[in-house]
Amino acid sequence: MMGADGLLIVDKPQGMTSAEVVRRVKRRLQCKTGHVGTLDPFASGVLPLCVGAGTKIAQFLSITTKSYTGVIRLGRQTDTGDLTGTMIATASVPPVTREQLAEVEQQLCGDMAQVPPMYSALKYRGTPLYKLARRGIEVERQPRQIHIDDLRLTAQDESAVAFSLSCSKGTYVRVLAEQIGVSLGTVAHLEALRRTRFGPFGLEQAITLDAAEENELQVFGLREALPHLREIRVDAAAARCARQGYEPMLETITAGGQDEAAKLVEPNGKLAAVIVSDRYGRWRFGRVFA
Repeated sequence: MMGADGLLIVDKPQGMTSAEVVRRVKRRLQCKTGHVGTLDPFASGVLPLCVGAGTKIAQFLSITTKSYTGVIRLGRQTDTGDLTGTMIATASVPPVTREQLAEVEQQLCGDMAQVPPMYSALKYRGTPLYKLARRGIEVERQPRQIHIDDLRLTAQDESAVAFSLSCSKGTYVRVLAEQIGVSLGTVAHLEALRRTRFGPFGLEQAITLDAAEENELQVFGLREALPHLREIRVDAAAARCARQGYEPMLETITAGGQDEAAKLVEPNGKLAAVIVSDRYGRWRFGRVFA
């Protein structure tokens, strides 16, 4: 398949970087390819790949809610917050009851401020934090507002808790795992992680990497890739103006919601542009598709 435009959902295998998945799919498709929402090498699951003109819509995908399942290992803390790191602390693990888990679920759901970990790709004065961490340097990080939509915890054995989670963009599950350990009276790290959903796309839409390299691919078109955005139908003349980025045509469209993104769809069903509104509902072009 050559020249695909849109979104490909891959079930990333464990033990591989997200960048390596991109490299292998790009070699197959022979077109511009990039991923949205990095998964750590030890994690698996839903990894959206934007291909061709689909790379223009990445910014509108990253705002969506994500869902995960995984395992938290209690009693051991690592420098990275996950099983790939070096153990830096141990603690006894008190008995965990269903009532305690329910209390932690309730405590951690909703809005919260979360400090990003040092082992992350965020940059400090141009340098990724994980590179500083590997040199033994720790810098102050500003808390970020995140939202936990749903959290379910189940005791798996005496020192392991399985979880399912639905959360906002920017949530570090490793940090949440450590918080859960503290709430249960011990230390903890993330032992396993699988992303089951990225916005409207779940494992049911994902294909394996082997299938992506060997079989005909199901690439969601530009319009299909953004089902969470409101559609605004425009006539052929307006669509031509939109494709050219002609701003005055946006004055004919009813004001949007605060900071809303919407799709301009032409009569043949193709996506002409994505438009975004400011705090006053005034539209501007986010992306146009010539």
